[in-house]
Amino acid sequence: MNSSHSDLQIAGDILEVQHLLQPARPHPVTVAEFAGLARSIAADRSQWAHLVQYDATSRWYHRLRTVPQALGSARAGEAPIGYEVWLLSWVPGQGSGAHDHGASSGVLTVLAGELTERTERGAGTLTSGSQRVFAPGYVHEVVNDSLEPAVSLHVYYPGLTDMPMHPSQSAPAAQDVVPA
Repeated sequence: MNSSHSDLQIAGDILEVQHLLQPARPHPVTVAEFAGLARSIAADRSQWAHLVQYDATSRWYHRLRTVPQALGSARAGEAPIGYEVWLLSWVPGQGSGAHDHGASSGVLTVLAGELTERTERGAGTLTSGSQRVFAPGYVHEVVNDSLEPAVSLHVYYPGLTDMPMHPSQSAPAAQDVVPA
């Protein structure tokens, strides 16, 4: 056997062998799939733009989707994963306070404007298109430090049931800028 052959030359292109492909899952189950779900919703403004409201007295939020237990999301021996998708708006100066998301993991995606995220490691600016993925216990504070309103999309899996507050993060000025 010639050692210069690639796996593709030896086995063939898996995409051409339809019976070897995994069937598409009806619901996300991996971090990458949840991030992809958030990106697909973000890209389709018709799903969310008409719902956005801005409230100067309190943070506005709207639950876009709830899937209590996504059928087809579990692997053998695992319970199905439920998830929620939330839409939030932020007028200048509004913030979340330092918090975590209990037992939920999540994906935060900025849809419009920019937000500042503060953690124990510092602060960073999240611009439109930026995503932040986090695991249970991740403590952060999100604030609109800009002069323009912002909109964000949040996917929590399993669905958000707890959001413990923490003492405010005293982070230095933005240093970890996340690219769009």
